[in-house]
Amino acid sequence: MNLSNKRILVTGADGFIGSHLTEMLLENGCNVKALSQYNSFNSWGWLEDIPKNKNLEVVSGDVRDPHFCKEITKEIDIIFHLAALIAIPYSYIAPGSYVDTNVKGTLNICQAAKENNVSRVIHTSTSEVYGTAQYVPIDEKHPKQAQSPYSASKIGADAMAMSFYNAFGLPVTIARPFNTYGPRQSARAIIPTIISQIAAGKKQIKLGDLSPTRDFNFVKDTCEGFIGLAKNDTTIGKEINIASNFEISMNDTLELIKKIMKSDVEFITDEQRLRPEKSEVFRLWGDNTLIKSLTGFFPKYSIEEGLKETIAWFTKPQNLKKYKIDIYNV
Repeated sequence: MNLSNKRILVTGADGFIGSHLTEMLLENGCNVKALSQYNSFNSWGWLEDIPKNKNLEVVSGDVRDPHFCKEITKEIDIIFHLAALIAIPYSYIAPGSYVDTNVKGTLNICQAAKENNVSRVIHTSTSEVYGTAQYVPIDEKHPKQAQSPYSASKIGADAMAMSFYNAFGLPVTIARPFNTYGPRQSARAIIPTIISQIAAGKKQIKLGDLSPTRDFNFVKDTCEGFIGLAKNDTTIGKEINIASNFEISMNDTLELIKKIMKSDVEFITDEQRLRPEKSEVFRLWGDNTLIKSLTGFFPKYSIEEGLKETIAWFTKPQNLKKYKIDIYNV
């Protein structure tokens, strides 16, 4: 499918991945309706950083409202559904909010897409649904493990989206990105936490457990994966990893960032950043065989290249000042 001139809705467009995806879709000649969560400050989140474009319409609202979802999906060809609560630590505190946004929000989008005859729905999952790897690399057949309220809500959301494919023939694809990083990422994630504190001149950094491994993916690669899934009809009805097929520990990631930034920063364990033992996902390494076979996707950025671009963005004063580096972002 050629996406040029398609009418596309991106939910969660004001967020980290959503804003980058919106930019990439505009570059592909799409007409994008970008959903920013309603707030009284009239803030559009990271969409504020995107240059004005005649093919971009920003709307404010909330996926928790089914009537609103039905309205914004009218005359839409493709939906990229990214709107979600994503912070794992906050899900320990407010699990009900995750059900409302992630599960019910997905239900509302799928129901609206069904009623308005939307041609494609790309629903966003997460590698957290797999939990700690039972085998590696993790393919799409790996068991789901709800090791946090967040991952439980995403397992539920994925199942809800897939039920609309099975029950009603809604053309749904489940996109399952592994750990995405890059410019604009929230300071709740480890890579921006490290970079922003080093850039601010900190000599000590408070972090959680550095022994777990992750499959880090630069945000532009993740967005290319999303677009590749939307372009190819063979992805309909499937759950598909967007992964680099590369594993690195948190500690090695820290050391690589220190090397690139020429820093001698010291790491200190912060107890409040440690997950409960049974909730920690100790190993994530994604198998990207399926997405490669269906779409030809292949990550363009190595971890070093992606980190260098990310560091370059964070070290610009106008970007760094947007982060409250002295506050632990739950």
